[in-house]
Amino acid sequence: MSEKKTQFEQAAAEKSTGLLGEFWAFLKHNKKWWLLPILIVIGLFGLLVFLAGTGIAPFLYPFF
Repeated sequence: MSEKKTQFEQAAAEKSTGLLGEFWAFLKHNKKWWLLPILIVIGLFGLLVFLAGTGIAPFLYPFF
């Protein structure tokens, strides 16, 4: 068997970076920094919706 690995085999042997690592690399490589504030606001809104269904809901009402 050949000792020399192809580029595909080398990439497959590397450690996976995960979703956030891939997204960060995408932002850096493509210079799409304007996406970051949009996704942060969407994430905060999703967190607010999630917390509205828990016991913390009465403490969230004063913000509205």
